Amino acid sequence: MGDDALSAGVVARRLGVAVTTLRTWHQRYGLGPSRHVAGQHRRYTSADLARLEIMRRLTADGVPPAEAARWARQTPDVRGRQPAASTPRAEPVLVEAVRAGGGRAIPVGRAGPAARGLARAALRLDAVGLRESIVRAIASRGVIATWTEMICPVLVGIGERHAATTGLIEVEHLVSRCVSEALAVVDRPSAGTEPPRILLACADEEQHSLPLEALAAALAEIGVPCRLLGARVPTPALVEAVNRTGPVAVVIWSHAPATADPAQLTALLASPRRPLLVAAGGPGWQLADLPTEVAYPTSLDDAVALVRGVPDQPGR
Repeated sequence: MGDDALSAGVVARRLGVAVTTLRTWHQRYGLGPSRHVAGQHRRYTSADLARLEIMRRLTADGVPPAEAARWARQTPDVRGRQPAASTPRAEPVLVEAVRAGGGRAIPVGRAGPAARGLARAALRLDAVGLRESIVRAIASRGVIATWTEMICPVLVGIGERHAATTGLIEVEHLVSRCVSEALAVVDRPSAGTEPPRILLACADEEQHSLPLEALAAALAEIGVPCRLLGARVPTPALVEAVNRTGPVAVVIWSHAPATADPAQLTALLASPRRPLLVAAGGPGWQLADLPTEVAYPTSLDDAVALVRGVPDQPGR
């Protein structure tokens, strides 16, 4: 069977998801097989598979499924334009918690007990339990593992449930706040003779700052200080911050295409104190639209390694 006649089972195995997940993506988001032969089941083409790879990567990175599907559908020729996901996700598994008035469920993939416990605490709106679970996990496993294997599956699951039911907004807000508070507890490097040379900022009008908070905490954990400007940083303010502080690396986060204006990156590259590294993080950016000088890390682990590897230049 050629690449342009793939069954659902073959596609599911290649993506690391279940056939039921493919059916859900087809029925809810229109990401189904497009090749039809009379008298046979529809088959997936290589273009269908490429779009599904985008869908899987974005949802694994924490993008709500409906938004990820829109992104995938808008990318007609994705092979060679989007990096492959580093960690495949498997079929969502429902984690249930009984609350007053009925039960609810958050899909968390094949995540371990820590993520499932976090999902149960989220559904109970147990802020104390959420924070303590995340803090303990960071202390024992580190920021990157906690973010990737525990926090992200829950955030993705909440996004999936919200896309299907429009509910769990209160859960998402509480979880985000508790994650932010737990990441802030990670010890920061003590002030030394040199100021931080790493600058992290959200793109103009981008409000999703949690991934940058995770990056800041992961850098702090290995002794790398940084400045985190947070959400909605206008381009003039970003350029001013770069010119005032002279960072060697700048990471700009965009969660959605609406905030991913490449002009923000071009302005950084043209600034008088141009950083050695300009990186575009997040699923909002289209790889094909990025300036060639801009790096594109696809995971928290990648971003940490990329930023850590930038040499410092005293006197810049």
